[in-house]
Amino acid sequence: MSQTLTFLCISTFFKGNDFLRACKSAGNTVFLLTAKKLEHKPWARDSVDEFFYVEERENGQYDMDQIITGLAFVMRSRPVDRIVALDDFDVEKAAHLREYFRIPGMGQTTGRYFRDKLAMRTKAAESGILVPGFSSLFNDEEINRFIDKYPGPWMIKPRSEASATGIKKMHNVDELWETIHSLGDNRHAYLVEQFKPGDVYHVDSISYNGRVIFLWNSKYLSPPFDVAHGGGIFRSVTVPFDSSEEHALETLAVDLLKAFGLRHSASHTEVIRCHDDGKYYFLETSSRVGGANLSEMVEASSGINLWKEWAKMETAEAKGEGYKLPPLRKDYSGIIISLTRQEYPDLTQFADPEIVWRMEEPYHIGLVVRAQTREKVMELLDKYAEIIQQDFHASAPAPERPTH
Repeated sequence: MSQTLTFLCISTFFKGNDFLRACKSAGNTVFLLTAKKLEHKPWARDSVDEFFYVEERENGQYDMDQIITGLAFVMRSRPVDRIVALDDFDVEKAAHLREYFRIPGMGQTTGRYFRDKLAMRTKAAESGILVPGFSSLFNDEEINRFIDKYPGPWMIKPRSEASATGIKKMHNVDELWETIHSLGDNRHAYLVEQFKPGDVYHVDSISYNGRVIFLWNSKYLSPPFDVAHGGGIFRSVTVPFDSSEEHALETLAVDLLKAFGLRHSASHTEVIRCHDDGKYYFLETSSRVGGANLSEMVEASSGINLWKEWAKMETAEAKGEGYKLPPLRKDYSGIIISLTRQEYPDLTQFADPEIVWRMEEPYHIGLVVRAQTREKVMELLDKYAEIIQQDFHASAPAPERPTH
């Protein structure tokens, strides 16, 4: 009988139930470290052997010394074999704990490539991967050289927030400097990047033994920044199979994850194809499953549940056993999500047989559709966008910090 391994999962947002269930089903002991305020969320409790709750500080940060002391106490009687970060904000915590307790997995240096937008851009550029022009905000002269080289508009981005949170767009030099100065003593935690209009894609993947073994390409019909800051409707659709788009995205993602040294993890990478030159530029990546329910969309078209396969792969790797992906399907899928004016919108008019998933969250509407052709998926997404815009859509200002 193979040994039982103990996985400590860290998730400071409510997500990852599929991972917890698959991890438990694989015969592991599962611990979950999460925020005290999430204690009463509908976690997959039958798949979690023990919960550990942490009180957040006012700024949303955690006291890592307190977590280390707590985990050290737990490990006196219950050894931990692997630590898995289920959300972007947990990547650093997990890397810190692995290094401290010498637990195998991604350490802090590699972890930075998947959290710190300055580290990931610098590493990508050094590795010969195209990135939009960027600069740290450490030095005024360097920023002026960047402005001279890369005409506006520009984006100021926090180095380690997830999604489109905290991003600001500037159109002229005075506005840019005003924004930089407004950051005060915190400006080192941001970077500036040239804004390049284009189509934004996401590549969702699984890496095992340093190789990308699964990769799925999709295109945002409305980029996350536009949705967060313009109050739009979020939509994404599978990229045409065997197209030049698919090949370009796969090449970039594989080169990138190899350069960043990702060994065993799910990953979500964003790429922009610029309108002015048609080239593909790296935007950002992460060592977790993509947010905004994109995993449901990927599963609809590929048959692969990223959360479950990640858990199975991590278990196989930890036990020194082989891991093989289940068979793939190749359908097209699309997702549409919007805030709604109604707390529980009436979705009876959305009755097409192609609908395979519905979001169940107050003040939200969300649907995933699957079809054999991309044209059918696009036709449905366009139809739904029109109905949602007219009957349901609401918008809220973009938060300064993530709230999901």
